Amino acid sequence: MTVFDRIKEISDKRGLSLRTVATKAGLKSETAIYRYNQGVTPRKTTLMAIASVLNVSVDYLLGNSDESGDPTEKPIVDLNKDDSILTFDGKPIPDEDKEIIRRLLRGK
Repeated sequence: MTVFDRIKEISDKRGLSLRTVATKAGLKSETAIYRYNQGVTPRKTTLMAIASVLNVSVDYLLGNSDESGDPTEKPIVDLNKDDSILTFDGKPIPDEDKEIIRRLLRGK
């Protein structure tokens, strides 16, 4: 995935057009981001501004990390699946305790 693809993907998730992202990032041209799809390499300061607007890390935009750094993205864990590993205070929750939690959530 290219820098452009990552910017486009996260912009879509945020409901922002690339023009809006470019404007909010303070780029001189509203269409500047589209140039990254044509092989133009963005400057570090530009990437920092875009990352700030999108609330992601520069490393994510560069493809150095699959983690966007977005604090709003939280993992979803289904307690009904026995293969999920839950932790509390950094320690795994035993299967017996997970069953107690399930019963409490069911109201039994």
